[in-house]
Amino acid sequence: MDVFLQQLINGLVSGSIYAIVALGYTLVYGILRLINFAHGEIVMIGAMIALTIIGLLGDSGLPGVAIIGLGLLGAIPCCMLIGYLIERIAYRPLRHAPSLTPLITAIGVSIVLQNLAMIVWGKEYVSFPPLIEMQYFPIAEASINNVQIFIVMVSTLMMVGLNYLVNNTKLGNAMRATSQNAEVAGLMGVNVNTIISLTFVIGSALAAVAGIMVTAYYGLAHYDMGFMLGLKAFTAAVLGGIGNLRGAMFGGILLGIIESMGAGYLGTLTNGVFGSNYQDVFAFFTLIGVLIFKPSGLLGKAGSERP
Repeated sequence: MDVFLQQLINGLVSGSIYAIVALGYTLVYGILRLINFAHGEIVMIGAMIALTIIGLLGDSGLPGVAIIGLGLLGAIPCCMLIGYLIERIAYRPLRHAPSLTPLITAIGVSIVLQNLAMIVWGKEYVSFPPLIEMQYFPIAEASINNVQIFIVMVSTLMMVGLNYLVNNTKLGNAMRATSQNAEVAGLMGVNVNTIISLTFVIGSALAAVAGIMVTAYYGLAHYDMGFMLGLKAFTAAVLGGIGNLRGAMFGGILLGIIESMGAGYLGTLTNGVFGSNYQDVFAFFTLIGVLIFKPSGLLGKAGSERP
C-alpha cells in the first residue's frame, strides 16, 4: 500500500508539470494545427533564466521564496518574448505553406534554441540552490514534501485559470472563434494575427513556470532538458486529445501516474535492476497505444479536435 500511495503522489506531481507543458502544445495546435516542437526548449530557457537570476540574488539576503519569485518574474517575460518572436519570425510566414513545412521549421527552431542555450549556459548541469528547507508531511505510509505540494497547487491554479480564460473571457471567445474558422473570425472583427501571437505568448508564460517547477523538483537544469520533457508533454497532449484543454490536463496527470507506477513497480519486481531509469519507456508505450487504439485521444472526438 505504501508503494502504491507514494508512487501515486509522485505521479501526480510529475503529471502536473506535464499537464502545464502540454497546455502549451494544445493551445497552439487548437488554433494553427501546428505542433510547436520548440515548446520544450522554451521550458528549458525559462528554467535557465530563472536559475541565472536566482544565482545573482543568492547572496542578497532576501528570503528564499522571494528570490525564487524574482527569478520566475524575470523568466516569464523573457519566455513570452521568445514565444512571440518564434511565431512572428518562424511560423507566421509559413501559415499557408504545406503542413510539413511548419513542422520541419518547428524542429529547426528547437535545435537553434537548444544550441543557443548551450552557448550561453554551457554543457554543464546547473543545480537549483537550496533556498527552501525541505519539509516532509506523512500521508498514511507515504510522504509528500513542501515542494511537491507547491507544484501541485500552482499547476492546479494555472489549469483552472487558463480554462476560465479560454471559456469565459472575450480573449477566450476570440481564441475559440479563430480556432473554428480564422477567416470568418477576421470578418467578425477579430484580429487573427494578434490572437495567434497571444496564444504563443500565453503558452510560453506557462512554459516558464513549468521550467522553474521541474528544476525545483528534480534539482537540476541542462541545455537539453526540454527535449525529453517536450516529447512527454506532447505524449500527454495526444493521450488526452490534442487541441482539447481539459484533455491536456487529464493526459498530463494520467501520464505522470502511468510513468510513476510503472517505474516504481518495475523497480520493486526486479529488485532495483529496472526502475526510474526506464520510466521514459512507459510514456512512449502509452503514446503508441493511444495512436493505435484511440488516435483522437481519451477526451478527443474523432474528426474534430478543436477546443
